[in-house]
Amino acid sequence: MTKKLSAWALVREDIRTAKDRDPACPSALMIALSYQGVHAVWYHRVAHRLWRAGRRNLARLLSQLARRRTGIEIHPGAQIGRRLFIDHGMGVVIGETSVVGTDVLMFHGVTLGGTTMSHGKRHPTIGDRVVIGAGAKILGPVYVGSDSRIGANAVVVKDVPIGATAVGVPAIVRERPKPVEVHTAASCVDDGDSHVHPNATTQQENFEPAMYYI
Repeated sequence: MTKKLSAWALVREDIRTAKDRDPACPSALMIALSYQGVHAVWYHRVAHRLWRAGRRNLARLLSQLARRRTGIEIHPGAQIGRRLFIDHGMGVVIGETSVVGTDVLMFHGVTLGGTTMSHGKRHPTIGDRVVIGAGAKILGPVYVGSDSRIGANAVVVKDVPIGATAVGVPAIVRERPKPVEVHTAASCVDDGDSHVHPNATTQQENFEPAMYYI
């Protein structure tokens, strides 16, 4: 999915991502020692490598150890892109056939789950730079387009187009955010918010915050 980096380079990138995304971050050392969302990603990298090498029982055991240590359950078969940041983290579940793109931001209580007991692709595919609010459930082999936002506690069971916003139960998709929603944490492009994507440069004025989505 992404260009290969050394293990140490990935660790530094993860710490830098957490520092960029979390305004409460005290230091790089504290991220390395105490950020469970970062630890869960590190556990998963090892477990996923074991899974792909055919050592699946060991991979599952490691993923369960990670679940106990972090409160975050990522199946070792899931494909996770670079710079995933899981903020707060507790209660996040990512299923076996999930695919998560790069620069994705998740909050606590998110589920990438299935709706069937059959084998094969049964979990969501998440594009790049997606923001998934606290408690959101994305269910089934749906596709969430890049640069989209999933509101807090939304239940998504249909595809979400690129750049769209999905809120509610079941989630209602809006192709473009309203003016009061643009340039906020929900849209991930607010220069004044920690959840801005590091490469975002767009600036707009006179928009109200939409933190209620998170």
